[in-house]
Amino acid sequence: MTDFLTTPEGRRLAYTRTAGRGPGIVFLHGLKSDMEGTKAVALEAWARAEGRAFLRFDCSGHGKSGGVFEEGAIGDWFEDARAAIAALTEGPQVVVGSSMGGWLALLIARECPERVAGLVTIAAAPDFTEDGYWASFDAAARKILETQGYVDIPSDYGAPYRITRRLIEEGRNRLVLRAPLALPFPVRLLQGTADTAVPYDWALRLLDHVEGDDIRLTLVKGADHRFSEPAELALIEAAVAEVLAAL
Repeated sequence: MTDFLTTPEGRRLAYTRTAGRGPGIVFLHGLKSDMEGTKAVALEAWARAEGRAFLRFDCSGHGKSGGVFEEGAIGDWFEDARAAIAALTEGPQVVVGSSMGGWLALLIARECPERVAGLVTIAAAPDFTEDGYWASFDAAARKILETQGYVDIPSDYGAPYRITRRLIEEGRNRLVLRAPLALPFPVRLLQGTADTAVPYDWALRLLDHVEGDDIRLTLVKGADHRFSEPAELALIEAAVAEVLAAL
């Protein structure tokens, strides 16, 4: 059943919560994705079978939540995640972040470390607004972004993505790869080598950048950005189980 939470910032978020023992699991979806994605639903079913508390929700401007996607930015979605974890979970959580959700998970780990028991990322895309979009724009595209306020870029997942000037500029306040980032808990990074949205060298860069005693990267040859084949879903579940077992 879908319920709704109004955040301290006044945004209305759709969420689904499963009761169970802690540490619970929180799933953070990717850009223009939502909590109904294959990975989120499969992991929820696994958590339910394990008797483990689980939370998935839609960031503002995504899925069933209020707001308009084009008006959102990384900071807004981080605030959404922070509010959902604060209001809807108890104690430290295993935070699972897919693509953009990986960036949000790292922000949660940096800003609210007391709420993080462990971390699992799937094709994590930290700092993608700067190192992905902005870095790929030529002078003409950057000029259009400055004057028009947005550029539309093709997507492998349907309609073009409208990338706004606010998304780029606000993202610069949320970068996580420019300063040391301590992750003092079990961390599992999952990444496919055939991912065309998040190159696998980003995963290597993330592994090299973060600091901690229990951090592992698994590269899956041939896996794409969706990371939703049965064997890949099993890897996500195994990574979460491994993090829980290490606690």
